[in-house]
Amino acid sequence: MIIVDVLWKLFPLYLFGSGRESLSESILQIIPDTMASSPPKILCDAGESDLCRDDSAAFLLKFVAIASILIAGAAGVAIPLVGRNRRFLQTEGNLFVAAKAFAAGVILATGFVHMLAGGTEALSNPCLPDYPWSKFPFPGFFAMVAALLTLLVDFMGTQYYERKQERNEAVSEAAVVEPGREETSVVPVVVERVNDDKVFGEEDGGGIHIVGIRAHAAHHRHSHSNGHGTCDGHAHGHSHGLGHVHGSSDVENGARHVVVSQILELGIVSHSIIIGLSLGVSQSPCTIRPLIAALSFHQFFEGFALGGCISQAQFRNKSAAIMACFFALTTPIGIGIGTAVASSFNSHSPAALATEGILDSLSAGILVYMALVDLIAADFLSKRMSCNTRLQVVSYVMLFLGAGLMSALAIWA
Repeated sequence: MIIVDVLWKLFPLYLFGSGRESLSESILQIIPDTMASSPPKILCDAGESDLCRDDSAAFLLKFVAIASILIAGAAGVAIPLVGRNRRFLQTEGNLFVAAKAFAAGVILATGFVHMLAGGTEALSNPCLPDYPWSKFPFPGFFAMVAALLTLLVDFMGTQYYERKQERNEAVSEAAVVEPGREETSVVPVVVERVNDDKVFGEEDGGGIHIVGIRAHAAHHRHSHSNGHGTCDGHAHGHSHGLGHVHGSSDVENGARHVVVSQILELGIVSHSIIIGLSLGVSQSPCTIRPLIAALSFHQFFEGFALGGCISQAQFRNKSAAIMACFFALTTPIGIGIGTAVASSFNSHSPAALATEGILDSLSAGILVYMALVDLIAADFLSKRMSCNTRLQVVSYVMLFLGAGLMSALAIWA
């Protein structure tokens, strides 16, 4: 194909050229340009061509990688789950918030610096056909689509769990008979807003009995709108309905943590498979060695963030264990699959490049959304953070430190 291109460009020079010297100079200029503009077919059809290639050494290093990454991921996701019953590692403690900020920085850098950059590199590879891959910025587009779809799933999932817990709350409240009152039949009360900014069905003291979760939240907002309940941790204007109001807030937070933990695991698992396959198909010890350290570091702190979300969602022990094991095993399974197909896998084929680039870009969008919206914004814009200057400083330092260290790992892996 290169020879045909050279002859095609030399044909007009042969017909209209001024002499043999100019023709020879043109040949010296055209051949290098033609070879540079079209990738060698040998490179695209061949597998990994690396001077450091050593199949036996790479095979042993993959076993080391599986063990190291499995231990790191399991330890990271287990610490918050085990520590939720320990005073030192409780999810409500400042230490956990600071460590979670570091993990959020790691996830953010993974999305921007590693996954999006990897997707861009794969989809701009010269072995891919020019149309359509060079005609449109697909990596950023796929990342944007993934972020928007994650937002949609996040919203719909939160709505679903809130309504589900609202029904459970209504059933449990209807079965409760207040002390000092005669047992009577429970009559449902319709929740609506009236002109005096009171919730229909509210008693003069502010207590609400048989109402839905939205009414609880509205009463909570109304009680705090008077300027009370700031950083001192007290909310004035409440009466015996206080327990109901804060209970509804706990319900909303619980539903939110359930959705966040599930979406975060989806994003982490999707790119863990990709990086596991990438390591598994490599036959170069020079490539695998730095990946072992980088992926172990990466898996530990991603596992810590995921374990914290699972712990805050208050799943049952069985469900939490399943989610933790699923995360810890994903990358080792990807390495095993990659090792099994390494002999027949061509990482430069158009199908492999397109698949890798699309999945990397989608994973980048999910991870960036989760890091910014559900991890960073949820903690850094909270009342707890705004009322604790020392916690703010430590959390920001840990956030930038995690993002910086994970970005620096891109030098080697």
